[in-house]
Amino acid sequence: MSALANAVREDRLWQRHADMAKLGGTPKGGVNRQALSPEDAAARNQLAAWAKARGFSISTDAIGNLFVRREGSDPAARPVLSGSHMDSQPTGGRFDGMYGVLAAFEALEALEDAGVTTRRPVIAVAWTNEEGSRFQPGAMGSAVFAGQYRLDDMLAAKDWKGVKLADALAETLGAAPAPMRGGEPGFALDYYIEAHIEQGPRLENASTTIGVVTGIQGSRRYIVETDGEEAHAGTTPRAARKDAFAAATRIAAAMYEATTDADDTLRFTIGRVEVQPGSPNTVPGKATFTIDMRHPQDAVLESHEKKLRDIVAGRAAPCAARIERVTAVAPTDFDPRVIDLVRDKAGALGLSHMDMPSGAGHDAMHIAKLCPAGMIFVPCERGISHNEIENATPADLAAGTRVLVEVLAELANR
Repeated sequence: MSALANAVREDRLWQRHADMAKLGGTPKGGVNRQALSPEDAAARNQLAAWAKARGFSISTDAIGNLFVRREGSDPAARPVLSGSHMDSQPTGGRFDGMYGVLAAFEALEALEDAGVTTRRPVIAVAWTNEEGSRFQPGAMGSAVFAGQYRLDDMLAAKDWKGVKLADALAETLGAAPAPMRGGEPGFALDYYIEAHIEQGPRLENASTTIGVVTGIQGSRRYIVETDGEEAHAGTTPRAARKDAFAAATRIAAAMYEATTDADDTLRFTIGRVEVQPGSPNTVPGKATFTIDMRHPQDAVLESHEKKLRDIVAGRAAPCAARIERVTAVAPTDFDPRVIDLVRDKAGALGLSHMDMPSGAGHDAMHIAKLCPAGMIFVPCERGISHNEIENATPADLAAGTRVLVEVLAELANR
């Protein structure tokens, strides 16, 4: 093992995860650290404190992305960037996103401990609101950074309780202050590499340590609303009702059937349902549900979107219904140079590895539009993620970080 890879400290990296898991920790061992919450602010403060203790500089931008910078010998050179996100699902795990941030930070510490000088600066980043569980759309901070979403539009977004993102961001940055980068988010990069738990079972099933990620499948998100008429639950005959929830369930059932494919490649999920007014003895007047749909081919997503729209139009009566596409992210192919480098470094370290696509979306899909990019996966227990029992081993986390630091060191000296 090289001196640089050997400088990655498994115990330190694991302890960092344990410390972060306390911020928004849940009784079942997971985390609830949603974007721009007090728990998110606490995680930002913790990362900033570790950075300051090592002499790294920190900064933030107008969408709240947090950057930790280790200088290179040529401060004018475009930097190499690595990171992920610190926000979680409401019942999330300790490693989703957070591993990528802490692996990037551990890489900075390993470079420092090994006394390695890089020509380019190396920056660890924590992107804002990747999960999209509180504010939609997800992967927001990286998308604004990459110019995919307009800053003003994202600042105007509201959560499910009507809180405006701009207000939540101001409160978070007030609680976790960092020097502000002026102007619109975004700056020139040379390379981006993101470490992440796989969030699926392939690596564990294959007894393989490193996933060399070749790309990310496309995804689309929707909101479906049905409008009916509130009525008394005890006196209104079913034939006379305009039950918004009944219409929503008809639509949902037809959608599940229409999105079932023989090879089980298409991913279709209804993840959130709201019924109004939410009274036990009132026929619902309004129902809302979300859709997450994913596939490696954009043409398949397009054809299935037409099916969804036809179902909404044809199954709602006697209610009214509409479907709104919230996001549409095309499939991402990572740069062959970065893919090859991850593969080569994993092999040089004697780590088992395999090429694989990512089924989940990640911030890397947006940053790949700015510069050559790639990802490194490590196994998670039983492939479980977005769940409080999500788990990974200290050895696998350290192995992925060793590949990461070797990749970053080479890219930062090109």
